[in-house]
Amino acid sequence: MQTNSNWEIQKGALPLVATAIHHGHGIRPDLAGLIRLAEADRLREEDPYTGEWTVVAPNRITVFMSRFEVDLNRARERAVYRKPEDCWGLKLWKGTLPQEALNDSLALYDDFYKQLATLLEKLKKQYGVFAVFDIHSYNHRRGGPKAPPDDPAQNPDINVGTRTLNRARWGALVERFMKDLRACRFKGKALDVRENVKFRGGYMSEWIHKEFPYSACVLALEFKKIFMDEWTGKPDPAAIQELAAVLKTTVPGVLEELETVCEKK
Repeated sequence: MQTNSNWEIQKGALPLVATAIHHGHGIRPDLAGLIRLAEADRLREEDPYTGEWTVVAPNRITVFMSRFEVDLNRARERAVYRKPEDCWGLKLWKGTLPQEALNDSLALYDDFYKQLATLLEKLKKQYGVFAVFDIHSYNHRRGGPKAPPDDPAQNPDINVGTRTLNRARWGALVERFMKDLRACRFKGKALDVRENVKFRGGYMSEWIHKEFPYSACVLALEFKKIFMDEWTGKPDPAAIQELAAVLKTTVPGVLEELETVCEKK
């Protein structure tokens, strides 16, 4: 296991990785005094508790630093939010971000991707192919804490992003994964699981597919925040555990489909 104040990388057997790169809320001290955005507003745009779902995989990456320090799901030139238009119109900084602080954030970005590459290269050599659960969450009550939820037609319970995925190679795995999720129930109801409705996958998925074009199948998973109050940040522990159990049911099918891809070589 590799652990520092910014992230934890746990390595294990089997060709499956689960990541929670927007889980964190931490801000390093030199940036804390420069931020004008209220902590509650920052938390609302982060993905708290998603790190708890990485337990479904033997290889796990949980990031503790906030996406407002450096966003690991964006290309390097856009990874540090500098203007309101970079982050949903929010005014993040009290003034202009100092160059030294920017450089330090980008150094963290480079270090993360270096360690990610090392982990995935090892899986490629060991197994030939591997899958990644790129776990995120999203808000669905943008109108306010007392407003009705956003239109369910455009906000599935779980959105599976596959924009950069090689469908010819990995299509069967994607379909199996979604089928297994749909077979589960959450709070007594069938889960609404759809592909590329709300989100289509971010930069990390794109980068992995580019660097490991024949080996990697990344599923960018966006869970609607039905497991917490997105305005107060208060979690529903039972819902979080129930969704972890739901995600875990997909693992045997994913591993089986990976094996099938290997056999077709």
